[in-house]
Amino acid sequence: MRVLLFIAMQVAILLVVGVVGSIIMALLGIRISPGAYGGLFVMCAIFGCVGSMISLFMSKSMCKSAYGVQVITQPRNNAEAFLLREVASMAQRAGIGMPEVGIYYSADPNAFATGASKDNALVAVSSGLLNNMSPDEIRGVLGHEITHISNGDMVTMTLLQGVLNTFVYFFSYIAAMAVSGFLNRSDNEENSGGGNPFIFYMVNGLFQMLFGILATIIAMWFSRYREYRADAGSADLEGTGRMISALQALQRLSSIEVKKEGQFSAFCINGGVGLSELFMSHPPLAKRIAALQARGR
Repeated sequence: MRVLLFIAMQVAILLVVGVVGSIIMALLGIRISPGAYGGLFVMCAIFGCVGSMISLFMSKSMCKSAYGVQVITQPRNNAEAFLLREVASMAQRAGIGMPEVGIYYSADPNAFATGASKDNALVAVSSGLLNNMSPDEIRGVLGHEITHISNGDMVTMTLLQGVLNTFVYFFSYIAAMAVSGFLNRSDNEENSGGGNPFIFYMVNGLFQMLFGILATIIAMWFSRYREYRADAGSADLEGTGRMISALQALQRLSSIEVKKEGQFSAFCINGGVGLSELFMSHPPLAKRIAALQARGR
């Protein structure tokens, strides 16, 4: 279903851009063949999506290497046995395959889930989380990560990023052709509006930065939305009280804002405030707690 939605979004972008682009270029006196839109779109989709897809399929191995995750095969102590037992129970109730479970050494209380599919995932927790949270608080964290997997959040974010990348490349190229062509009206009108190559690439780079900022805001908005969903999913799996307790423990332990950003950090980011929140992958902890309390009521 997500792949079909992805294809539909790509086709919709092509149709919209084809219409809007034709109008803008006609107003500016720039001519480009209709068939060129299709070729340009395919090129932008390849550049925009291939990197995201490769990153998704390599996410587990990249994550293990980046964080030094030690996957638990045979539990060596009570903490490891607890993690395996709880993840197995939650995965069964959530209807997903048993993820790999790992621990990595970090003082920051953190956890993440990653993987290319619901049945090929990894859940990892930091030593700081294991050493500083109670069993019920850890259960809330694990429920949050299991929900990310059962919701297919990793795949959805990859598809969204691919669409946004395509959008950035495509519109930047169209806008650069329009602007550079307008600045070079004295050139041959049959030069497809390319104009001076130096001007074109400078303008294209500028528009990629501008559209990239908009794309980041959209991606981060969806990331925050999925965090609320994962909190709610953990509340359904383990109880609202446990999830709230986990977030409150994180508030207690995080006296400063945790700054680990990126694809793999999934649980313990304390989002920013004001305009900075637009660029944060996680909502502020206070808002997450308030959302769960309102949901409980």
